[in-house]
Amino acid sequence: MPFPRASQALSRFTVLDLTRIRSGPTAVRQFADWGANVIKIDALSDDAGSEQPGGPRQGSDFQNLHRNKRAMTLNLKDPRGLAVFKRLVEKADVVVENFRPDVKARLGIDYESLKTINPGIVYGSISGFGQDGPYHKRPGFDQIAQGMGGLMSITGAPGEGPMRVGIPVADLTAGLFCALGVLTALLERDVSGQGQWVQTSLLQAQIFMLDFQAARWLMEQDVPKQAGNNHPTSIPTGVFRTSDGYINIATTGGKIWERCAQAIGAPELITHPDYATGPARSKNRDALNAAISACTEKRTTEKWVNDLNAAGVPCGPIYSVDQMFADAQVKHLGLAQDVPNDQNRKITLVAQPFTLSRTPSHMAARPPEVGEQTEELLAEFGFGADEIAELRRGKVV
Repeated sequence: MPFPRASQALSRFTVLDLTRIRSGPTAVRQFADWGANVIKIDALSDDAGSEQPGGPRQGSDFQNLHRNKRAMTLNLKDPRGLAVFKRLVEKADVVVENFRPDVKARLGIDYESLKTINPGIVYGSISGFGQDGPYHKRPGFDQIAQGMGGLMSITGAPGEGPMRVGIPVADLTAGLFCALGVLTALLERDVSGQGQWVQTSLLQAQIFMLDFQAARWLMEQDVPKQAGNNHPTSIPTGVFRTSDGYINIATTGGKIWERCAQAIGAPELITHPDYATGPARSKNRDALNAAISACTEKRTTEKWVNDLNAAGVPCGPIYSVDQMFADAQVKHLGLAQDVPNDQNRKITLVAQPFTLSRTPSHMAARPPEVGEQTEELLAEFGFGADEIAELRRGKVV
């Protein structure tokens, strides 16, 4: 049966979505938004109106994670439900799950079991700490990964203790890395004809995202510290007060620093011995920041944004979320998109952050209700009307 596709880019792939909460749905959203046939497998116990991890089904969080999918119910704890799932796997390209590592083996839906049914299946797994090792059975949570992954030790103001980041960065990046891994495996399958198991975790994703901060330790044995709004290495870069708020100013290298000093009306700072070199500016960052703030406090944020950009100095306002969506460039980029739906509900969600020129992504369908397309999907996979009716009677779907 035809259904709305968000794009044609990945329309040849069928993805079975066993994920919950955030990291897994983030991975699968990449496939749904680019047109894959994504089938969300709802447990029979799912309740659209109940309070669940991630919020209610019609809440903003769930809606943003599960658009452009279809859904069916299936009891994987029933042997008949497992048999149904394996029939789906025969024709699918991808399975994505974020159960604890021991759960999928207990259910009989682990990679080793499914590849005997479909050797081409690409199986994506996200866990808290990995599929094996001393912590693999621990439950994963974003903030735990932020702490164990080093991020909280370098976030926040010096001396004020560790601070979590304001978004679930470990969850989100683990999801994105899983999607990237699955796409990589699908590309490799074009050559080998074989699927494989893609594994990532919140901990791995968080450590990878430390990037140059992690490299500072690995290469130089330098343990990064909290720097607040200051950039750890590019000085001066940070938040400066204006006459009506705050502004971000970023300087990298001597030339941009000289442009900045000229633009704020303080050329004497360029030759000041405490600020004449990069190491000197780093050593005396607090005094330099105070000198810059004494200048920036004299004008409005808007005035400084215009003047500094004209001088070639990276800068920008510091928005609240509502101000951000009202910005002219954000509107131009189309990052807030309305979702068509037959329920007369206002659904506006965050669009994909990259574009394709021939096969763009768009909001094609609202998130499905619990098991909304169960019969439709089973029929597409070759189940007859009598079989579907029997599965219903047996409370398998």
